[in-house]
Amino acid sequence: MSLKRNILDLRKRKDEVLKGGGEKAIEKQVAMGKLTARERIIHILDEGSFHEYDMFVVHEARDFDMDKMKLHGDGVIIGTGTIEGSPVCIFAQDFTVAGGSLGLMHARKITKIMDHALKMRVPLIGINDSGGARIQEGVNSLAGYGEIFFRNTLASGVIPQISVILGPCAGGAVYSPALTDFVFVVENISKMFITGPSVIKTVLGEEISMEDLGGARVHAEITGNAHFYAESELECFEQIKQLISYIPWNNTQKAKSQEPAKPTFKKKIENIVPGDAKMPYDIRDIIKSITDKSEFFEIMELFAPNLVIGFGRMDGETVGFVANQPKVLAGVLDCDSSDKAARFIRYCNAFNIPIITLEDLPGYLPGVDQEHAGVIRHGAKILYAYSEATVPKITVIIRKAYGGGYIAMNSRHLRADFVFAWPTAEIAVMGPEGAANIVFRKEIAEAEDPEAMRQQKIQEYKDKFANPYVAAARGYIDEVIEPQDTRKMLLHALKVSANKSISGPAKKHGIPPF
Repeated sequence: MSLKRNILDLRKRKDEVLKGGGEKAIEKQVAMGKLTARERIIHILDEGSFHEYDMFVVHEARDFDMDKMKLHGDGVIIGTGTIEGSPVCIFAQDFTVAGGSLGLMHARKITKIMDHALKMRVPLIGINDSGGARIQEGVNSLAGYGEIFFRNTLASGVIPQISVILGPCAGGAVYSPALTDFVFVVENISKMFITGPSVIKTVLGEEISMEDLGGARVHAEITGNAHFYAESELECFEQIKQLISYIPWNNTQKAKSQEPAKPTFKKKIENIVPGDAKMPYDIRDIIKSITDKSEFFEIMELFAPNLVIGFGRMDGETVGFVANQPKVLAGVLDCDSSDKAARFIRYCNAFNIPIITLEDLPGYLPGVDQEHAGVIRHGAKILYAYSEATVPKITVIIRKAYGGGYIAMNSRHLRADFVFAWPTAEIAVMGPEGAANIVFRKEIAEAEDPEAMRQQKIQEYKDKFANPYVAAARGYIDEVIEPQDTRKMLLHALKVSANKSISGPAKKHGIPPF
């Protein structure tokens, strides 16, 4: 009878904790169009797989009448579960309990599951929905954030770290998501900023809404702080599951293999690129023409759209794609696209994911704005990332490869393992028009018909340099291939380089142009 009473008491205590901040707080959460913390976890994980820990943890604060407040679970839920059978660690801040504010015990619960994830070498998913630091706990709250940030850094490049912003995330709280690998946001729900609208109004006299300051669209499209944008929480959860299917559990493994499949894209690859080099096309059509089932999981789709990054599969294995997008700004590299590419390249390298580069760009974007924004420093990041990467690196030059852009997009000179080029490839210091104006300036100026002479010299330059054969003659291109052979060549290159092993000079670490 004693055991039965104890079991009933346990169930009663659990039921009390499961109520979170109470019915009114939950109703308020639902009224904002938000799911509860536990509902979110259940939707992300496989059915029945969630195991919760530290359910009965309570805060230890005594000041400002905190000793009279009972905060179930101290406002955060932690535990483990699976996604499509793969184990993950997860935490979710509970906004119904003291606004999900972070105090010392709240932070200790989060750091406990972070330590567990690192020890067990499994992905970590953090759901952020918090009013920020618990002011009543003073410096203990700040200490809690610091402990979280340190662990984010420790786990970086070891296990995948995923942040989901499903409510406010302000002040110091935003730095943990910024330190993780992937950030997910949802329209009208996610809010991220260092200082809120009220502070900005007080200090600067500027009025702005929370949505315009740090809403989902802002971070997905303008700041680049978010990698995935969704219109609903449920759509967001499906994105998370899809991402998990492409990446490995940790840096000592490779992503799970899938059954190999042929592309299903209806367009023939040789018909995608226009004959006129000035005409745009969608590089994603090329990617879908070569990936298994023509599937491509794009990352940071709305930010710096002149460059496309994401995951696909080749012969059942995960591959990372970095590709110029001729549809936007002719696919040029600029500050934002360089940052976007460099970070993704480093992620793929850390987690043993081969990188395929599809190249078609006229170079770096010129202009005063770019120069003053630091395009030299930002542009150097992509050079550093490719040079540093030791995973298989394969490049296909589709059309333009001019100047510094040619070098930056995983050229032989940055130690690409294989470089292929289509017959349409144009590899030169600059475009034929610009080059002719410089090289043949005198002849054009002295000609009876300068424009006719200019066109003649442009054609001469095209015939001599705007093709892949000069580079191929120097060994900078391994093979000039027909477009329809692209997938076959890539599959072979990936197979040959699967056991690639190289080592560099001994050092603590390099100094990237952060």
